[in-house]
Amino acid sequence: MSASANRGRGAAGATVVTSQKVVPGREEDYKRWQEQVNRAVRAFDGFEGTELYPPDSAEDNQWVVVFRFSDVDRLSAWLGSATRRELVDDGRNLFEGEPSQEVLRGGRPAQEAVTAVVSHTVRPGREQDFERWQDKVLRAQQKFPGFMGSELFAPVEGIQDRWVVVFRFNTREHLDRWLQSDVRRKLLEEGREYFADYDVREIASAFSGWFRFGEGEQAGVPPNWKQAMSVLLALYPTVMVLNLTVGRALTHVGIAGYLGLFISNVLSVAILTWLLMPLVVNRSLAFWLAPDRPRSRRTDLVGAVVVMVCYVALLAVFALTV
Repeated sequence: MSASANRGRGAAGATVVTSQKVVPGREEDYKRWQEQVNRAVRAFDGFEGTELYPPDSAEDNQWVVVFRFSDVDRLSAWLGSATRRELVDDGRNLFEGEPSQEVLRGGRPAQEAVTAVVSHTVRPGREQDFERWQDKVLRAQQKFPGFMGSELFAPVEGIQDRWVVVFRFNTREHLDRWLQSDVRRKLLEEGREYFADYDVREIASAFSGWFRFGEGEQAGVPPNWKQAMSVLLALYPTVMVLNLTVGRALTHVGIAGYLGLFISNVLSVAILTWLLMPLVVNRSLAFWLAPDRPRSRRTDLVGAVVVMVCYVALLAVFALTV
């Protein structure tokens, strides 16, 4: 994918990105609360989807949630609704401090490996200088390996008063190289003339640890929808085979169901991580998954059809087995 820059002003669609630090030990409570929120938001007009990104480490414990709506008015209706206020009040004891939130008008889903969301408080009267500085930042980013694109979002009147930049790299290593670079440090020193403060949050891919193609400059992961289809392709037969073999054996010797399920889950994760994903799925579907291969709609369609045919074949096999 070539690097690009978009201005998210007049485009259709609206997104709210919320970052919230969960109280240690309350993660499961938070997930249940977040599912309540997800169920509630589905009933609102214009809702298009939600994404939950867990933290990279227990020490960080910063969870990022993305809600997408068809336009800003419908998003505003959700943000200002009594339903959401009640849910936020119910969940306050789950968080350390107040969540931070950015509303983006337009843009596209962040479906690649790693995305950074940077919000700025721009000094009054320096908006045009800030935009020119952002263009300079983009030109610098384009020279770094793994850069996949950038979008700049102006404030949304009455909802969001900060400028937000969303940029993507194909791996966390490439993103970190940019974030820690001397080039970026010098640009930030220059940019402080135009903005008063800024905040950076990273959004990682859901399954990126199971998808690696190449090393160093060529490392990367496929889009999330391909990752999800591929994981399901490996996960379903793994779980079925373990249930038919290990599961039955553990039940036969009197192992409690909850313990047997835990043992089966440990085995399935190990099999996927060290056997099926790297040695079978990634190699067999490299033409479709590898991010450094040329992409086309035809290739995407062929790969998706191959995976779905495999789904059907697996269902047929297990229908005869069970």
